Amino acid sequence: MASGLIDPNRRPLGREFQVGPLGVGCWRLLARPDDELRAVVETGLDLGMDLVDTADIYGLGWGGKAFGEAEENLGRILAGAPRLRDRMVLATKGGIIPGVPYNSGRDAIAAACEASLRRLRTDVIDLYQIHRPDMLTHPAELAGSLDSLRAAGKIREAGVSNFTTAQHEALAAHLPFPLASSQPEYSAAHLAPLRDGTFDLCMRDGVLPLAWSPLGGGRLADGSGVRAELLAVLDRLAGREGVDRATLAAAFVLAHPSRPVALLGTQRPGRLAQLAGATGVHLDRSDVYDVIEASEGARLP
Repeated sequence: MASGLIDPNRRPLGREFQVGPLGVGCWRLLARPDDELRAVVETGLDLGMDLVDTADIYGLGWGGKAFGEAEENLGRILAGAPRLRDRMVLATKGGIIPGVPYNSGRDAIAAACEASLRRLRTDVIDLYQIHRPDMLTHPAELAGSLDSLRAAGKIREAGVSNFTTAQHEALAAHLPFPLASSQPEYSAAHLAPLRDGTFDLCMRDGVLPLAWSPLGGGRLADGSGVRAELLAVLDRLAGREGVDRATLAAAFVLAHPSRPVALLGTQRPGRLAQLAGATGVHLDRSDVYDVIEASEGARLP
């Protein structure tokens, strides 16, 4: 059998950290008792999903009621179980302000980071990411903000989320340290990072991609709004590998040579355990290209 494309080993995140190939996404860490929310985080850590990714905007949606709610929930969990903080690489994001909608100016980013630190009840954020590009802030100003936060010991690494490659490069050109991460949407149903240069830039510069919505917002699990041809290929490969379709879809994300981390948003510990099987799936080039062709609805030239 040909060599598989999935690397189950840990990935470097900046200069300070190594993280597992699967991470815990906290956009749905909302609207349930603390013991249930803690079980999600703790199960993820026990499974080697040590990158825990949240954002200050999480809380507006998915049953949440307020800006910052997911961070507050995670901070309360960590305050009640401090040992969990030592087991994770804690990532959050800022820069979205409802009604504006984006502000990455110096004062805005400083205030957003300080507020995240308070809500998360931590002294330092391991990875601080700019959630969406603010087209009205000069990248030199944003670079200065991130450099100041890092020099003050409030963040350890910095990254970007939903940036174009040009926006990424413009920021990187003004930073005195390298960006650690780029967080694009990527799944078998959304292949843009393959085509728009995001993954190529990550591989060129040693930046770790963090794939959000690796299951297409759940659509790849339940089949809603997904091409029948794509579901057929995923089901065929899942059957061969003895996993469910969602696990196969997560494995597809891991098969890219940029070695992405797939951020899993499920809030069910048992589901996290099932999806952990993605690292043991065998996919070769023919398998992955079959998925790409079925997703795009066209044969590759």
